[in-house]
Amino acid sequence: MNQGIDLQSSFVQALADFGLPGDFARAVWIPLPLLLMLITATVGVLVVVWLERKISAAAQQRIGPEYAGPLGVLQPAADGLKLLFKEDIVPAKADPWLFTIGPALVVVPVFLSYIIVPFGQNVNITDLGLGVFLWIALSSIAPIGLLMSGYSSNNKYSLLGGLRAAAQSISYEIPLALAVLAIVMMSNSLSTVDIVDQQSGYGILGWNVWRQPLGFLIFWIAALAECERLPFDLPEAEEELVAGYQTEYAGMRFALFYLGSYVNLTLSALLVAVLYLGGWESPVSIEWLAGTLGLDLSAAWVQIIAAALGIVMVLFKTYLLVFLAVLLRWTVPRVRIDQLLNLGWKFLLPVALANLLLTAALKLSFPDFFGG
Repeated sequence: MNQGIDLQSSFVQALADFGLPGDFARAVWIPLPLLLMLITATVGVLVVVWLERKISAAAQQRIGPEYAGPLGVLQPAADGLKLLFKEDIVPAKADPWLFTIGPALVVVPVFLSYIIVPFGQNVNITDLGLGVFLWIALSSIAPIGLLMSGYSSNNKYSLLGGLRAAAQSISYEIPLALAVLAIVMMSNSLSTVDIVDQQSGYGILGWNVWRQPLGFLIFWIAALAECERLPFDLPEAEEELVAGYQTEYAGMRFALFYLGSYVNLTLSALLVAVLYLGGWESPVSIEWLAGTLGLDLSAAWVQIIAAALGIVMVLFKTYLLVFLAVLLRWTVPRVRIDQLLNLGWKFLLPVALANLLLTAALKLSFPDFFGG
């Protein structure tokens, strides 16, 4: 199987060729992927905010932002600068420590989750053996920050929003984890890189979405609920709770909630692309295409093209899913809180359990197709 270009080894070797010691070259490499991931996630937020405004405008037959930069592409940056310089107000009777820690607990785990996302062949910060488990564990921290923010605001609407966020997260984390467990069962690994490798070699026919259609739907619905996207934005629910847990927030603290929300949406779309849509794999197998054209997969230029194509495929699948999420927000009405909880506990949870048992049976019956 084509392993693509090894960026770390190439970078370390390039510095060694300039006469730098190997240990020093490796030390220089360590912060670079982390810095690149932070920049990528932040720029991705700006892109998603711009896409949301343009797609919502098109759905409602409006123009959307158009004055700040070409086609309004600088509008998200302008909004970020505005929030950065706005006055940061803390309510008189709020708990100042919890009020400050809450937004940080929402944002930091989402950024940390990016360390397990493979953007291409060998284009990831680390290949953890428990990568998927780490993501589920980190995603469980964010609701604590939301509940903390709602409780510390000394506002009844904020407290209700925080309680709703905790209830919603607990309700949908279990079906989501069961859907992921079915993928892990087929791949025999919790590593995101191994899960993509298990889908390789057969082009689009090897993707997990064909073997796990129920799991795909459960994961996507649960991911939207975890991101608190419409129709699942009950913790904010402007018509009922003013703005929920973020009612009393202003300035940069308020911006952190939106930053966390959009980073989480992009992360969820990335993980759907990795777990169900083949990750960096193209619809047409690179190995088959190279063999047909008579190309040597070990050639450096072929590996570079394959690695670049893999990154493009991951981003294409991700933003296609983001487009679907934005379109859902502007076409599907909000559900009630009782409907939200009933969907999670009475429908998605039993279906996810049945899907897991069916996957186990198929794995035993057809090991060649279900990773026996």
